[in-house]
Amino acid sequence: MSTTLSGKANLISWASRLIAAAIMGMTLFAKFTAAPEAVALFESLGVEPWGRIATGTLEALAVILLLIPRSAAMGGALTMGLMGGAVMSHLTKLGIEVGEDGGAMFVMAVVTLAAGAVTAWLHRSELPIVGGRFQG
Repeated sequence: MSTTLSGKANLISWASRLIAAAIMGMTLFAKFTAAPEAVALFESLGVEPWGRIATGTLEALAVILLLIPRSAAMGGALTMGLMGGAVMSHLTKLGIEVGEDGGAMFVMAVVTLAAGAVTAWLHRSELPIVGGRFQG
């Protein structure tokens, strides 16, 4: 069941969902076609090829969930998990700057994490198991 949000909250919800979906969607092609940059990144994490393929599959699922209003909460939560992992990978193993990207991938991961968090928060009452605790 989809939460009825006020006009402003609905606008924020759609903006955050579209931002997260667009950023994750941009990286899917590289993951699924084994682009050299994607392969090198996942090799440096020690999870190539299965990590690249699994991450791409979960990101594709998150994009779909974000774009369907009834599943926005789950899309936001999945996005938070995926991007939390991406941010931690940058902070612990990859570094802020990967290759010569000037930190662009890290910034995109942080922005996507924030967008997923906003989405999950706005739709928190729809989350399975814990959502009932947030209903007024």
